[in-house]
Amino acid sequence: MMASLEQADQKIVFGLDIGTRSVVGTVGFMSDNRFNVIAQTVEKHQTRAMLDGQIHDIGKVAMTVRIVKERLEQQTDVHLTDVCIAAAGRVLRTVRINYDYEFPDGHTITDEDIYNLDSSAVEKAYAEFLEKNTSELKFYLVGYSVMHYYLDGYQIANLEGHKAGKVSVELIATFLPDDCVDGLYKTCERAGLNVANLTLEPIAAMMVAIPDRFRMLNLALVDVGAGTSDICVTDDGSITAYGMLPIAGDDITEIIAQHCLVDFNTADEIKIAASHNDKVEYVDIMGLNKTISAKEIAKVIKPKVDEMAKRATEEIKKLNGDKPVSAVFVVGGGGCVPGYTKAIAKDMDIPEERVALRGEEVMKNIVFLTNDEIEKDSLLVTPLGICISYYEEANNFIFVSFNGTQTKLYDNGKLQIVDAAMQVAFPNEDLFPKRGEELKFTVNGKERTTRGEPGEAAVISLNGQPADIHSKIHANDIINVTPSTAGAPGKATIESIPEFKTKFNVNVNGKNVEASRYATVNGETQTGFYNIKPGDDVKVLDYNTAAQIAELMDIELTEDTVIIVNNERGDAGTPVYENFKVEFKDPEETIMDYYEDFPSADEVAISQENEESFEDLDESLKLTTDEEGQMTLKEEPEENVYEKAEQEPVRNILAHDLHLMVNNDPITLHGKADYIFVDIFDAIDFDLSKPNGRSIVTSLNGGTPDYMEPIHEGDKIEVYWK
Repeated sequence: MMASLEQADQKIVFGLDIGTRSVVGTVGFMSDNRFNVIAQTVEKHQTRAMLDGQIHDIGKVAMTVRIVKERLEQQTDVHLTDVCIAAAGRVLRTVRINYDYEFPDGHTITDEDIYNLDSSAVEKAYAEFLEKNTSELKFYLVGYSVMHYYLDGYQIANLEGHKAGKVSVELIATFLPDDCVDGLYKTCERAGLNVANLTLEPIAAMMVAIPDRFRMLNLALVDVGAGTSDICVTDDGSITAYGMLPIAGDDITEIIAQHCLVDFNTADEIKIAASHNDKVEYVDIMGLNKTISAKEIAKVIKPKVDEMAKRATEEIKKLNGDKPVSAVFVVGGGGCVPGYTKAIAKDMDIPEERVALRGEEVMKNIVFLTNDEIEKDSLLVTPLGICISYYEEANNFIFVSFNGTQTKLYDNGKLQIVDAAMQVAFPNEDLFPKRGEELKFTVNGKERTTRGEPGEAAVISLNGQPADIHSKIHANDIINVTPSTAGAPGKATIESIPEFKTKFNVNVNGKNVEASRYATVNGETQTGFYNIKPGDDVKVLDYNTAAQIAELMDIELTEDTVIIVNNERGDAGTPVYENFKVEFKDPEETIMDYYEDFPSADEVAISQENEESFEDLDESLKLTTDEEGQMTLKEEPEENVYEKAEQEPVRNILAHDLHLMVNNDPITLHGKADYIFVDIFDAIDFDLSKPNGRSIVTSLNGGTPDYMEPIHEGDKIEVYWK
């Protein structure tokens, strides 16, 4: 019998939950914020046409869909043409990625910088994902979740406002393969249906299981099906991460089959019956009638249930930035087994009441108009959510035009131009201003880099109006992007190098002056105006040559110019370091300086008189030197020996000071042109008239001196009684 009414005229929604074991069809409409179910039916697959949520035999699955469609048409008398479907969460692919970026010194991180960091990380995740999946399939970005931010290697909650250095982001990006979407579309086409809306099963389940007022919280939803457990994490009103575990209800069914010695389908019936009855009767493969209690089944499956819960908890924490969520909602038949929700609460370390199996209690806004008795349990959550998602503006596939190319996007309600750019593989660097090429060189053997100048940002229009990468987009929008440009390459001159700017002091002809630095590039001397080229080896010298010092002082060097550096004869190339003394002299000055060191006749005569005076002093002091070189007193000196020594005039015209170390103490001798060892007794506290031992021990620079031996600047002397 042909349906008499058309779906478009009746404003009703037809939803299909195409699962691994069965297809659930629902027809209804929204009125006063309540969804009214007109009809609902279930049809199991006759063969294993689907595995783990993915269609393997399009023809056979389409046949099952057609049966469901025709049955609902009979129940409603409505010709169904448009259908809402959902892609299984288990077909989603996730990539965990780390991305680093180094900002220039002094840069303060903005929200724009953080967004660019996230976008670059997602682009890297997409590239890595495509590299691992070498097929020509397209993948749609469903969403991403930031796990951690890092600043200079340390984890930080929020980068905004901090002084930049090396920043990093660790995130999970989720992708939906195009073949899964394509398989669902082709199945519906063969069943005579047009896809009006496609969402994801975790999102559909959230529509029913998690009320709007709770979606701002950090929650997790676990959909435990037959072959897999699909997980999604919500925060701030949207799903932030998805996960899948290949362990679910069928794993428990297999344990029951082995324990009860029955086939898989009988074991599944036992599992379902045990959730409603204290005892279950069955026939094993030997044809024997058996009875098993629900308690025994719970005991048998407990290890596997605990394993499922532990793995689900670990996955939730990983998706949520390595921390527990506030609450967990469980849907799907596999989650109905006893002990599952309690085990999750224990492993998550949250109260048991915060892990709940969602069923009839979340269906208060669902009205069942059908006369059939429908059990309102967690199995209905996803099918109803698929219908309700039709009324949401997001969570569907849309088409936009990007630079003239028609592009399909998954609309998660937060689509922006940057998402469309990523989907068409528009280079991320062509969206943002590009810096010119870096200039790399070395200074004194260490690498230096001068960043290039920033270029112009991409020019973006949305439907003919100016826009930016964050502009929201909707179905059929027209986006045009002119790529960003690169700035000028990095530039640097010798004078811009900090080391080159410093000066140092030298003494030139008795005058302190500041000398500038010189530099060489690849071994050749260059001025401060030299433009450094890539790969240049720059050396900033820590000295000037004598010729450069002469140029600084406007001193003309000739062949006859005598150069003296730190009292030693040098030449034009002699290095002059900081605090060095350099003198430039004519030959005549040098000769005069040389003869100044020669004593006059009077000075020679005075020196002889001094020597005779010291011999008289020796005789008066009664000093003698023994075999070991030690001076000793032969007898007590005459009482007036010191007075006589003081009365005898000793002339000294070329007097100068002499600095010594005596008994580890510094002393200075004054008033003589030349000094001998015995002169030290004029400057030290050593009373020869009061012997404090049998002999005097003396040492000059480690050797044994004669008391008339000349002494010089810096000599080290020891004198003590023994």
